[in-house]
Amino acid sequence: MISAESLGSEVFRQDYGTRYAYSSGAMVKGIASKALVIRMVQSGYLAFFGTGGLKLAVIEENILAIQQALGGDAAYGMNLLCNLARPEMEMDVVDLFLRHDIKNIEASAFMQVTPALVKFRLSGLHSNTEGEPVARRRLMAKISRPEVAELFLSPAPKSIVDRLLQQGHITAEEAALSAFLPLASDLCVEADSGGHTDRGNAAVLIPAMIRLRDRLQQRYPYSREVRVGAGGGIGTPESAAAAFVLGADFILTGSINQCTVEAGTSDVVKDMLQDIDVQDTDYAPAGDMFELGAKIQVLRKSVFFPARANKLYELWRNNAALEAIDPATRKQVQEKFFGRSFDDVYNETKNYYLMESPAEIERAEQHPKAKMALVFRWYFIHTMRLAAAGDITQRVNFQVHCGPALGAFNQWVKGTSLQDWRNRHVDQVAAMLMTETADFLNRRFKGMQ
Repeated sequence: MISAESLGSEVFRQDYGTRYAYSSGAMVKGIASKALVIRMVQSGYLAFFGTGGLKLAVIEENILAIQQALGGDAAYGMNLLCNLARPEMEMDVVDLFLRHDIKNIEASAFMQVTPALVKFRLSGLHSNTEGEPVARRRLMAKISRPEVAELFLSPAPKSIVDRLLQQGHITAEEAALSAFLPLASDLCVEADSGGHTDRGNAAVLIPAMIRLRDRLQQRYPYSREVRVGAGGGIGTPESAAAAFVLGADFILTGSINQCTVEAGTSDVVKDMLQDIDVQDTDYAPAGDMFELGAKIQVLRKSVFFPARANKLYELWRNNAALEAIDPATRKQVQEKFFGRSFDDVYNETKNYYLMESPAEIERAEQHPKAKMALVFRWYFIHTMRLAAAGDITQRVNFQVHCGPALGAFNQWVKGTSLQDWRNRHVDQVAAMLMTETADFLNRRFKGMQ
């Protein structure tokens, strides 16, 4: 008989000291909150705090609160979000993690290996009596492309290792052992998910990534195999069962956790989310990767954000400057979308970046299209703040990262006490999902015999 505790990888459970091969993933701006992390870990699960978009002081405050509640060796981690605009921020965040001896990170939205990732992974690396590398820190990479997965399944690039050694970020022993250790301890194969997404298909991606892992394990005979888990689209026993049958060592959930008591978003947003169905999400440009055309998946029902965000991207693509946009559209964007003028938005943005990243303003002053991108990116920051604050007067502008897994979950619990999000506690949702997944698999396998 299959039990909830036996699903997935036993090594995953042993390494993280958890009861289940299950993790709650990070959600930006602390939506994956300290309350969520603490409750999950206390109930036997791995959980990651959502650091994306938060200042260092706020991240540190939450680290201290989590450590005070759980202790230093508990199964929690922090998210590290790729920062293409300001890569130095990645190193600042990693340095903060190392000062507080964070042992686990979830690396999100990375398309290449960066020095910050390598520094974290190699910090504390040493050898055992047999000369095998023993990593002090684990890195779970959320990936959806084979070429990116291969980077994380390989040792850290020698050029980055050498540079970190020269700069005094790592020791000679850590540098020497890096050739025998994969950059990632775990891969989370991210199918069509809330937030940043490549719209992948889990049934295609998971087997492909497992085969890739097996090939890389032959090329680099690591002493420990990289585990391959699954995230994105998991909100019911059937979807979780499919992931485990496909070979996932663990599952990671996101969207379903945003509609729980512990999630760090507004009650207004949770009221909206508890009523959505599987068709109530859409795709929009990612604000942090606006000029690259990267996509996020967001709530569509009852909001205008996806349509307005896509409109802004099209305007940016088709115009050389803000002044080149036709007058009627300029008026619409300023009055309906922004609720203020382009000049007001730019001045607010300029004041912020002059303190945080003056190079952004210098670039914007020299290149009108860059200035337009900076102004438009303000809308993405603004709409997330509105959702977090629950400003009901601005509900149509809410940006809420969410995938259809939550719609499927809502259908599953319809007519039960969990139909109301006020009865949804993140650990209870996890326990119910794992238990029902095991029961579903037992029934299906029995029926197939």
